[in-house]
Amino acid sequence: MNFEILLTILMGIGLSAASGFRIFIPFLVISIASLTGNLTLVDSFSWIGTYPALITFGMATVLEIAGYYIPWVDNILDTIASPVAVIAGIILMASVVTGISPLMKWTLAIIAGGGVAGIIQALTGVTRITSSITTGGLGNPGVSTVESGSSLTLSAMAIFIPVIAGIIVIALLIWATKTLVNRFTSKRKTS
Repeated sequence: MNFEILLTILMGIGLSAASGFRIFIPFLVISIASLTGNLTLVDSFSWIGTYPALITFGMATVLEIAGYYIPWVDNILDTIASPVAVIAGIILMASVVTGISPLMKWTLAIIAGGGVAGIIQALTGVTRITSSITTGGLGNPGVSTVESGSSLTLSAMAIFIPVIAGIIVIALLIWATKTLVNRFTSKRKTS
């Protein structure tokens, strides 16, 4: 595997993780990056780099971010976002990975892209419900700000410095896995 292929895989993983925080921010970022010539999308996903897609992703991003600032509505959005984040992670990974066979690309997109997005989304859901319970929802806007900022930062890093984004995602996955395992293990002990 050459270095360029590895970079596109790391880019896809970074974008997928970003979609676990917010679904539409990574799409908006890659749309902008494609339109400005900073990113070349796979041919079948070139529609992401069009002005209609840019406008759609921009509006969806604003609505998604706004929705997460409304306590308890944000918990409902997390429920909806969980399966959608997995699909977004798959699409984001498949849209940037080049130089490998379609079978390998889609297998990687489903397992790595969808898996990473799902794990990060599960972590954000647990974080939000914990914030809702412990603060009555008053802490949720702070959680939302961190999540949106994380999605934007990770999306940009995935495009411009994919190796660093990959390292951050690995660290996030280790932390998320430990957090989720501890959360569900402690629930089983109290049941």
